[in-house]
Amino acid sequence: MEVKMNSYLKLTSMFCTSIASMSLMLAQAAQTPKQQPAQKSMSRPVRAQSLSSVSSTLAADGSQLLEIRNVSYQVTGIVPGLAEDERLLPRKTAHSKETIGDIGVDATILLEAWRFGDDLGQKPRYTISVPGTDGHTIDNAIFIASRGLEEVDWWSVYRLGTGQHLFDTYVPLVSFSISKQFLTPRYVGLDVPSDELSDARLKQPNVVAVLTYASAERVLKEALLTCDDADQAALLRSYSDATRSVSMVEGESVAATGHHGHSSYHSARTIRRHLIPSWYSFQCKATTLTSRTRNFLPGCT
Repeated sequence: MEVKMNSYLKLTSMFCTSIASMSLMLAQAAQTPKQQPAQKSMSRPVRAQSLSSVSSTLAADGSQLLEIRNVSYQVTGIVPGLAEDERLLPRKTAHSKETIGDIGVDATILLEAWRFGDDLGQKPRYTISVPGTDGHTIDNAIFIASRGLEEVDWWSVYRLGTGQHLFDTYVPLVSFSISKQFLTPRYVGLDVPSDELSDARLKQPNVVAVLTYASAERVLKEALLTCDDADQAALLRSYSDATRSVSMVEGESVAATGHHGHSSYHSARTIRRHLIPSWYSFQCKATTLTSRTRNFLPGCT
């Protein structure tokens, strides 16, 4: 009995010693600091200051000249085409001169973009400088500049990550997402060719406009819109005699319909199949001063 009891006490002592040793090892492990993964270097502090100004003077003829210079900064979110941890710091400068009361303005938009954290004394990643009155970013993806200096409004669209010019539009830009679950932006514009263009395809007498469909990084499709009547096509191309609009309709695609003998370079059905998913459709209209409305490409998608 004594032997068994001594054996029991010995086993109990060994078990307790093992528990104590294990507790000591756990305590030592808890005291050892956990090795942290190396963190990415933070962007350097940024500090910049630019001068905005306004001034007016009297000309010799008594007219009042107005000059305005506005400078603004912005830090972007995630930009398509750039690394997820990379941000841009665009600086926009809008400079304008005009005679108060006169039509038209002499104005320039300058956009300079640096990687956020870089020294702004260095050369920017890219520079955009175009005649225009204002500009802004959309979806952290594109920069759109307002180019209308006189009576005609139009816009130029640029890729925000690189400054690459994507397309021009003579109607307000239409933007939407092709996915209902994730933001996948797409953009639509309508470019009306001028007489100064050198592209032979756009100098044909029956050409009316070009419908452009793009992502944030490139132009995906272009549709040439034409009219059988060359005289009517010229009237619809006119910047002063016609107004234009592009609207998006969400829903099932519908069969194409035409008004006043309209025709197009491609059939609406073909363009619908190649441009965007079937739950979006676009209606492109132009109205002349005679109040006649033509649906260039009803249901073009």
